[in-house]
Amino acid sequence: MADNGDNDSQHRVNEGDYVVLKRGDIYKAVQIQKKKKTVFEKQWFFLDNAVGELYGTTFEVVTGGTLQPRKPKCVESSADAKEAGTDNRNILDDGKSQKLTRDDIETLKEQGLKGQEIVQQLIENSTTFRDKTEFAQEKYIKKKKKKYENSVMVLRPSCRVLAMMYHGREPGKICHLRYDTLAQMLTLGNIHAGSKVLVFETCAGLVLGAVMERMGGYGSVVQMYPGGGPVRAGMESFGFPSHFHDTLHEFPICHVNALLAGALDTEAKDIDAAADSGQANGDKSNLTQTDSEKAESKECSPDTEDQCMETSTSTDPAADKEREEREKLREIRGQEKKVKMEEKRKKLAAAAAVLEGRNADGLVIASRFHPCPVLLGLIKFLAPSRPFVVYSQYKEPLIECYTKLREQGGAVSLRLTDSWIRHYQVLPNRTHPMLLMSGGGGYLLSGTTVATDTPKMGPTRGEEPAAKRLKLTETTEG
Repeated sequence: MADNGDNDSQHRVNEGDYVVLKRGDIYKAVQIQKKKKTVFEKQWFFLDNAVGELYGTTFEVVTGGTLQPRKPKCVESSADAKEAGTDNRNILDDGKSQKLTRDDIETLKEQGLKGQEIVQQLIENSTTFRDKTEFAQEKYIKKKKKKYENSVMVLRPSCRVLAMMYHGREPGKICHLRYDTLAQMLTLGNIHAGSKVLVFETCAGLVLGAVMERMGGYGSVVQMYPGGGPVRAGMESFGFPSHFHDTLHEFPICHVNALLAGALDTEAKDIDAAADSGQANGDKSNLTQTDSEKAESKECSPDTEDQCMETSTSTDPAADKEREEREKLREIRGQEKKVKMEEKRKKLAAAAAVLEGRNADGLVIASRFHPCPVLLGLIKFLAPSRPFVVYSQYKEPLIECYTKLREQGGAVSLRLTDSWIRHYQVLPNRTHPMLLMSGGGGYLLSGTTVATDTPKMGPTRGEEPAAKRLKLTETTEG
């Protein structure tokens, strides 16, 4: 019984969970927080009443911004469409068929009528509704429900739901990565529980979250990131448990060459100086020191030395107290910076320990940067006979990657594919492709690594064997 209770609680919304709000084809990821106003599609409400309800429940937004679970009802579209015309040839769209004005509709809203009741009033006050065909009536009801019904569905975050959300709202943030292409990446990369996967992406953490979801909290994931720190907004929207984060490591892409050359010192206090040659950072520190010395000399130059001494001697207790507070604040900030640097060093050391074996089981790349140098650098961390997959919105960068891999070797089964999908409307007597569809889902380059350290063999098939030297026998005359 306890197990059944635990399983039931997993399917219910809890405070602090990340959920996805859905209305029609619009999605939004939010976190459940009590007494916090949530704005969705120009409407605000509170998610307090969603706590304890099952995922997939549809709520009505009532007066005061509170959510009320919608009760299951019978299909009313057939009852509303008892009388239907044979065709729409005599219907004129002149805007005079609706008796209710805009003011009347606003009055109905102020009286507290729900969306379904307002739609029913619009149907009863329409002079042309009975003359429309059955299909046209269903279309009319669907359109009015979408406009006047204030309903919100609460969904559990998943790879497919979040991919559709990002692609519908902000496709540029995920490099226009479509959810069917993301599914192909997970399949071609052979992502499974217990594997060791390298991920380099600039898709707001969506690809990283999809990989972690597929692995189920088992194995290890190393996120290779550019810049000062990793971006994980999309991954955090999945709402993974704490043990999922224990399998996640992070490693800056700028330290890959140092790690491959064996010059990365993870025990050094300054990680950046340990990875680089130290000259640039030394020049920078000298520059900073010179600037500070100039500032000090400017503040207390020989001409203003007397003024500086006079100011220091004539300070009041309030100024001394303010100076002490500033020094304490500076010390606190310095300690916090040391703690952050220590945490960053530990994370770097842990990720380097995972990468040093060069036995990763998969590589997934999806970024706005040119994938060729990234792929050629990270493929060295893969073990032989391991898959890799690279996504790009355009095919030209992947063609260059394909050519480079063919030239240098180390990869077989190279394939460059194009993703394509079409949505269909499936209704009785009305099944047809949707009028609006995505033009392209990007391109994928996939392959499998092979060992290149092979012993010297005989001549290849394309080469001819060297001609044998003929031994000349000397004959002596008797």
